[in-house]
Amino acid sequence: MLTHRSNVHPKRPCSGALSTGLIALLVIVGLLVLVGGCGVQSYNGLADKRTKVDANWSQIDNQYKRRYELVPNLVETVKGGAQFEQQTLTAVVEARAKVGQAQLPSSVPTDPAQLQAYIAAQQGLSGALGRLFALSENYPTLRATQGFLDLQAQLEGTENRIAVARKDYIDAVQAYNSQLARFPGNLIGGMFGFEERPQLSIPVEERAVPKVDFGGK
Repeated sequence: MLTHRSNVHPKRPCSGALSTGLIALLVIVGLLVLVGGCGVQSYNGLADKRTKVDANWSQIDNQYKRRYELVPNLVETVKGGAQFEQQTLTAVVEARAKVGQAQLPSSVPTDPAQLQAYIAAQQGLSGALGRLFALSENYPTLRATQGFLDLQAQLEGTENRIAVARKDYIDAVQAYNSQLARFPGNLIGGMFGFEERPQLSIPVEERAVPKVDFGGK
């Protein structure tokens, strides 16, 4: 009896296709890991910069509040130590009142117009205090009062700390907003609710952290 051999060969696994599929899967996984890592890094960077902005704003606000609380003592000391020009004292009192009307929430303000109104009021108080101390040069008896000299030194130190804190805030906001505007920060920011922080409009010449001296030395 003759037997016929079948010409049909058994199917062999397509190793080439499997290898290609595995490589593609590994590439996709690698890309996901890379994108995820970049996303985490971008999120952490934004979070750190936002925290720094908040911390620098707190420093500005704390120093402004300290100055706000010192002004009434200064006014009373000046009134009690000499026949000081009433117009200058009134200007200081009114400037302080404007600061009180422009108080902001404890957190970083998000309304640029509100922030600028607040800063303008604070700068108005700085100018009024500067004029008061300049005029005090005409009152030797007042300048010999220890209470006046102590308040002058405290306010001078506060003004300098305000200048430093404002510069730090400006730099921190610039770094944060810059990262938030670039990819992938803009994507991560949109996904997780990061918002731009308003920048201070401070003249360029004031950003060099000038040393404030009311003439106490």
